[in-house]
Amino acid sequence: MNKDRVGELRFRSRSEHTLDAKGRLNIPSRFREVLREVYDETLIVTNWQKSLKAYPVPEWEILEEKLLTEGRMQPGFGDFVRYVISGVTECPLDKQGRILLPGSLRTEFGIGKEVVLNGMLDHFEIWDKTAWQNETRRTRENFQNFEQGLSSLGIL
Repeated sequence: MNKDRVGELRFRSRSEHTLDAKGRLNIPSRFREVLREVYDETLIVTNWQKSLKAYPVPEWEILEEKLLTEGRMQPGFGDFVRYVISGVTECPLDKQGRILLPGSLRTEFGIGKEVVLNGMLDHFEIWDKTAWQNETRRTRENFQNFEQGLSSLGIL
């Protein structure tokens, strides 16, 4: 992991992609650049609430450590860990910059051929396109709910 580049290279933006017949997903070049320059070319993909999340291995290890050390006292911790950890799949990029999304995760999240990859700075999300559109609509309708938190961060 190249810690010197962490601040400048992050997973930003979103893009739409089509899964091939085998369930392979082409990772956008800007995301591959982050992996190549800062981490390595292996992702940890797991289920989350409404989408899949893809983490570089070092970022996933940080999350796991927090779960082990800080999460145990949280109500429902065991259920959450069971759910998230049960879906963990290590997905190396192939020579064409693709990962294979496991069929079980695609089925669980209703991920069809059309997907959206959405950067979340230290990881990115993988959404079924229709689910993404619904979530974006809901977020936009509730945007004013975020303004107080953004203001407290000095963003607004």
